[in-house]
Amino acid sequence: MQSENPMIADFVKLMNSAAGTLAGMTREARDSAKERVRETLGGLDFVSREEFDAVKDMAAKAREEVEVLKARIAALETKG
Repeated sequence: MQSENPMIADFVKLMNSAAGTLAGMTREARDSAKERVRETLGGLDFVSREEFDAVKDMAAKAREEVEVLKARIAALETKG
């Protein structure tokens, strides 16, 4: 059912246009914010999970070797 009043029809058209413009501005702002975050994070030096896990394993092995060497030194000191 359409309104016979042209003023109401013009108002509805104006509101539809405003809603479309607002939706476009919202998309543009969101995309712009995403791009700024990508640029900011792109400059940072992150490591992958695999690299982190590999270094973590290496550190654990190094700690184990240090403990073994400490025990050997302690044994040699008690003999000498």
